Amino acid sequence: QVQLVESGGGLVQAGGSLRLSCAASENLEIMGWNRQAPGKQRELVASITGAGITDYGDSVKGRFTISRDNTKNTAYLQMNSLKPADTAVYSCFAQNLRRINYWGQGTQVTVSS
Repeated sequence: QVQLVESGGGLVQAGGSLRLSCAASENLEIMGWNRQAPGKQRELVASITGAGITDYGDSVKGRFTISRDNTKNTAYLQMNSLKPADTAVYSCFAQNLRRINYWGQGTQVTVSS
């Protein structure tokens, strides 16, 4: 059973930074985060392949950076210049080579104005 364990998140003032981590129990091809704010649809935040190819949601480009350490099966999301609009539950996801998806437990990120 593949497990994703998230850490990080919390409360920060606007303009501040936070770092999320997502540790997988095995190597997975794609890792990333989605987020969902109350009353809004879930949206892609960022993803990264095993080769380091990244993709970002338009609203976070230039502010967030995703990276991964394949030796630790862990992905990281560095979030800078946070805005109140970034407030949401951030959920780590991963996909293996057979395109089976896995999800972390989710972590709350709250940005105060």
